[in-house]
Amino acid sequence: MHGRKQEKPLLTWAQARANRLRLDWAAYEPPTPAFLGRRVIDVPLADLVPFIDWTFFFGAWELKGTIPGIFEHPQYGHAARDLYEQATALLERIVAKRSITARGVYGFWPAATVGEDVVLYTGTDRRHVAARFPMLRQQAPIADARPNRSLADFVAPVESGVADHVGAFAVTAGLGVDDLVRAFEADHDDYQAIMVKALADRLAEAFAEYLHARARRDWGYGAAEGLSNDQLIDEAYRGIRPAFGYPACPDHTEKATLFALLDAGEVGLALTESFAMTPPASVSGIYLAHPEARYFMVGRIGQDQVQDYAARKGMTVEEVERWLAPNLGYVPASDSAVVG
Repeated sequence: MHGRKQEKPLLTWAQARANRLRLDWAAYEPPTPAFLGRRVIDVPLADLVPFIDWTFFFGAWELKGTIPGIFEHPQYGHAARDLYEQATALLERIVAKRSITARGVYGFWPAATVGEDVVLYTGTDRRHVAARFPMLRQQAPIADARPNRSLADFVAPVESGVADHVGAFAVTAGLGVDDLVRAFEADHDDYQAIMVKALADRLAEAFAEYLHARARRDWGYGAAEGLSNDQLIDEAYRGIRPAFGYPACPDHTEKATLFALLDAGEVGLALTESFAMTPPASVSGIYLAHPEARYFMVGRIGQDQVQDYAARKGMTVEEVERWLAPNLGYVPASDSAVVG
């Protein structure tokens, strides 16, 4: 923690808010989703296979590269080819036997940014709140006078009068994985057991990619995008799907609000006490449709923002500091007392 004292001082919370990203909402015509509320979706595994990004699968085995180039690597090309053949053979069996179920839920809600929060409403009259997601803003000085961004910047401010929407999703490809792993372990085949878990992780990410494409079509603006799988992997499309716990929204506790909004328990998803998703092969997040929406890292934040964020969340400062410890740009009072 003490090393952070040597870093460049943060902006004040007021300065960071004043330097927010300012989009031209008066000229923006938001797309309208084909439906409002949530929908449950079951997808055949065969439909997800084309969306698999094998780069991360190889990375799980400490092999770096993409298909087909990785197969020609002078040091581990042969090992990569063998791994891929074994993985695809196992995947074909899983698909044929339906050993794993891919199930998810997604939907759209009228939404607006209120202050620093993204607020979702139950209906088009926008009178009743369905969910409120407090967002964090970059607070470190940024070169070239670029804005200090928050995901809240990509949703129309309530005062703009723009009828914006936000989507949300939670998917899993982990239903049935535990039984399959136990079966392999009972046969003393730990290698295949590990392979199942790695494939389930890839299928879950593939499901997230598949469903995002479907959501863009439902939202209208993705109806004619016609992207290849490589283009999908490269995210060559409009909109983003940030996940709570990742750099742009690093607070894992917001998954509780997300899961309540989606009633994710209905599709077999749950959260642990540390807000990890179960089954582990699961992905969740929100959909933001603005053409300027981009991923970014919140990075270090100051005590003044933490205090404001804690008040918006209805949590104590100490609780927020615990959950956002990697992002704190200061030494919390509790830590100071310990290291005294």
